[in-house]
Amino acid sequence: MRSLLSTVLPAELGSDFRKIWPAAAISNLGDGAMLAAGPLLVASITDEPAAVGAAAFVQQLPWLLFALFSGALVDRLDRRLMIVAADTFRAAVVGLLGLAVLLHHSPLWAVYLTLFLLGTAETLADNAAGALLVTAVPKTQLGKANARLFATGTIFNQLGGPPIGALLFAIGSGVPLILDAITFAAAAALIARVADRPRTDSTARPPLWTEVREGIHWLWNHAGVRTLACAILVMNITFCAAFATWVLYARERLGLTDTQYGLLVSAGAIGAVAGMPVYHLLEPRVGSLTLLRAGLVIETTVHLVLALTRNPWVAGTTMAVFGVHAVVWGIVSTTARQLATPEALLGRVNSVYLLASVGGAALGALLGAVLAQRFGLVAPFLVAFVAMVAVTAVAWRPLRQVSVRSGAK
Repeated sequence: MRSLLSTVLPAELGSDFRKIWPAAAISNLGDGAMLAAGPLLVASITDEPAAVGAAAFVQQLPWLLFALFSGALVDRLDRRLMIVAADTFRAAVVGLLGLAVLLHHSPLWAVYLTLFLLGTAETLADNAAGALLVTAVPKTQLGKANARLFATGTIFNQLGGPPIGALLFAIGSGVPLILDAITFAAAAALIARVADRPRTDSTARPPLWTEVREGIHWLWNHAGVRTLACAILVMNITFCAAFATWVLYARERLGLTDTQYGLLVSAGAIGAVAGMPVYHLLEPRVGSLTLLRAGLVIETTVHLVLALTRNPWVAGTTMAVFGVHAVVWGIVSTTARQLATPEALLGRVNSVYLLASVGGAALGALLGAVLAQRFGLVAPFLVAFVAMVAVTAVAWRPLRQVSVRSGAK
């Protein structure tokens, strides 16, 4: 047991990471359960497709509205206390909804309001968590820390949480919400134990919007980080466009049953689990620049293969490879961005990046539905392939600006 603990949480990551990591694992488990239970809850209230689909949009909407201002607040306030407050708030909100569901008093508007409030708190918590990690872990170990957090998110959020959420929903539709509330409360308690690092800047702060502009200006003038932000914007547009009708692609082009479709979805998650060891194996040997460039090539190729194949095994293998790439790209790009950004700007720069990521996903989902409707299920993959060829060509040289050695071993 001690050997396993030292492997997962080695001493060089610091004592604070031994609170940050389990907090992330616990909250990811609760969020993963809600990935399955949330849609089931909405579907139990209404069978209108638009109403069910709107639930996901409502939770993403705060990112589009508040992400930039959340980043500025993260750079102003105590990041540790901000996470504690956001997680405590989320525990209370989702716990109240869980009780209402168990008591059969949960109108659709209450579910939407809860999702919007959860999404709003998430903009603060996620921004603050990224900034807190940079100050809690030695900079030479950021890659190793990010690798563990990405792997944890995959295992608990994508693989472990959804089956638990579906099982608990069958027991009682409010039970997964109570679990989610408990995990948020536990995460808050763990983060509260992270060492207090008071901010020393006591000078008067400019207006919030001025600080937001400072973050945008810094990112735009840093060629490497700007390239990462523009790349993730286009990558998320193309990916979400291509996969907006993934279930129809699986049924009609690959000929899969609903059960087989579930296995196809799992292929990407299984590949993602392998992302952390692949990162640890390759980063010290080939460097972050090679991994970022290889990631662009892999993502471009994935879209082309899926546009051409009708073989479920080829599609499943392709998605497993994509899962590895997605985690490796995430670890490298996150670490590079964290190391390049001045500590005083971590929240604001990260908020711009997250806005590009979430905004790209939202735009991509809308674009993919239109392309598939008008030109067929393969069209989004072909458009994604062409767009990614362009992104790879444009980003190839500027990525040199974010080539870092992150100390992964």
